[in-house]
Amino acid sequence: MAGTKAGGIKAAARNKAKYGADFYARIGAAGGKKGTTGGFYANRELARKAGAIGGRISRRTKKSV
Repeated sequence: MAGTKAGGIKAAARNKAKYGADFYARIGAAGGKKGTTGGFYANRELARKAGAIGGRISRRTKKSV
């Protein structure tokens, strides 16, 4: 079933069983940490400020009284 959606689902299940439920999160994080160009890499302080601003934004709608 290589190359099909069903095969991909089976492969993902196998990887999670073999390497842990956080398998894809770990390999994604590893790729993100290896990068040394673009984004906020050059200015960590700016990244911290932008993250703080984003963290303060509520996704919940305002409740009417």
